[in-house]
Amino acid sequence: MFIRFFFLFFLLFHYSLNLNADEKQSIINQLLEIDNLTFDFKQIIRGNTETGTCFLVFDNKLKCIYVDKNQKEIIINNKTLVVMQKRYDKIYFYPFSKSPFLKILNKTNLINLIKNSNLELNNNIDLSFLNKKGKKITLFFKKENHELIGWKVEDEFLNEINFLLKIQSINTQIDNGIFEIPSIN
Repeated sequence: MFIRFFFLFFLLFHYSLNLNADEKQSIINQLLEIDNLTFDFKQIIRGNTETGTCFLVFDNKLKCIYVDKNQKEIIINNKTLVVMQKRYDKIYFYPFSKSPFLKILNKTNLINLIKNSNLELNNNIDLSFLNKKGKKITLFFKKENHELIGWKVEDEFLNEINFLLKIQSINTQIDNGIFEIPSIN
């Protein structure tokens, strides 16, 4: 009886490990085919919800245009992160190295993180890992088609940021000029 139980447990455990590896590899295979994305987003921080549209180009380029009264935009271009509030003509520069986006926007880093992440299957596929500062980052993928649907990170102020997205297009022409970092006036 014990031998049967052990054998059954071993088979289920082995099957589970293979299933997790297959899920991760499917996500990686899909990611390898993507050069850029355009997506709508909903960002939730401390109970406040913001929405808008983002353009992401691998590696390390992101522009998010928020639908808000301040006309906020975020631009990441390689090593620079800029937050603009066009309504007030304000520009804030931050080092990209301190951003939670550092590992997500570089495809090679992202693939390595996926390979080494903890996988949890529920309604979606959740992949979690720790950044250099020991803060947890979780990526969410649709179970059916392995499409990225969001992430959860903690910023340097210990705010949990939930970022949900709906992909509008993949590998379309995106003008590199939109990632131009504004000069300081």
